[in-house]
Amino acid sequence: MFYELVINQARSVKIVLLFALGFFLFGHSVFAASPGPTLEQNAAAQSYAFLTNREEIIAKARKERKLRVMANLERPNIKATTSAFTKKYPFIDLYVEEAQGTEQLQRRFLAIQSGMAKEWDIIPVSTDLYSQHLPYLWKVDVFAMASRKVLAIPPQMIDPKNRNVMALFTRFQVTAYNKQMLPSAQAPKTWEDFLKPEFKGRKFAADVRPQEIAGLVPAWGLERTVEFARRLAAQQPIWIRGASRTLTAMMAGEIPLLIGPNFHTVKRAQSKDHAERLEYVVLEPVPLRLVPHVAVQLGAQHPHAALLWLEWMASPEAQQLADEHEPLASSVYVRGGAVEKELKGKKLSVASWDDQSKIEDWQGKIVEAYGFPKADIR
Repeated sequence: MFYELVINQARSVKIVLLFALGFFLFGHSVFAASPGPTLEQNAAAQSYAFLTNREEIIAKARKERKLRVMANLERPNIKATTSAFTKKYPFIDLYVEEAQGTEQLQRRFLAIQSGMAKEWDIIPVSTDLYSQHLPYLWKVDVFAMASRKVLAIPPQMIDPKNRNVMALFTRFQVTAYNKQMLPSAQAPKTWEDFLKPEFKGRKFAADVRPQEIAGLVPAWGLERTVEFARRLAAQQPIWIRGASRTLTAMMAGEIPLLIGPNFHTVKRAQSKDHAERLEYVVLEPVPLRLVPHVAVQLGAQHPHAALLWLEWMASPEAQQLADEHEPLASSVYVRGGAVEKELKGKKLSVASWDDQSKIEDWQGKIVEAYGFPKADIR
């Protein structure tokens, strides 16, 4: 009896050891082969709507007949994309309103919060108020619909966590300079060049809202970026708020150098620079943000037409119009666009979708490192 017990226990141990060995060698393949939840099941589990039939979306949009969009777009681009969209979908009466600037977006959000903006189907989602916008958005799984090709949108343009928010374009920062005041050979070639003695004492301008410096965190980490900001402030720059007026001052010969304006803002200024004084350089790592963010408002009156507009804005035709009229602001994820071509082969510092809720905190820490400056030029 005793020996039988010992033998049975030995057999049990042997079986357990063989099972463990088999799991170690093959278990991952076995488990990988078993089907996981589908995109539709994931959407349902998170209470997202998931539409599987594009023709059904079009049919419902025909019945809705209208679409009202509020978005951070330039007026020439609004005119061009509205015309092109209505040619593709002549049964939709589209109206798009410009929503530009941080203060205006904040006012718009207060109207959305109070329920005073129900007429809008597509609304802007401010980076500074990203998480606060989420309760006011229709929980439709645009990410899954793009992944399934129900909608022709590159999935990278959509937040994979908050699956109903889309970034229409890409913004990245450059360094601009007046080449008559600062020869190209003396312009910064790296971010650290701004810390050189020759750039101390109001020799360059820096924005008090440091989105370009915060954009270095994904590549550098927060500690290194904050230390860089502290040393940058010690250079005693000309503090400004907003790049557009500063670029105008640069073309007039008042400021030689500006750290971190948006690429498309510089290109717009260059188109007005008849003396051809304004030049730029792309420093690496290149700070890159996915903006502007838009989504379908909760309770939208024309939600299916809104989905068609989101898809349209990701199309090569609409992205080309963005390059022409924003200008040069297409998504880096749309092949053949101006931004994808400009950044090809360069090291990027991408503020990912996971970083959206952190950006405001990063900027706060950098402003603190700056010493809470006030703008000399607004």
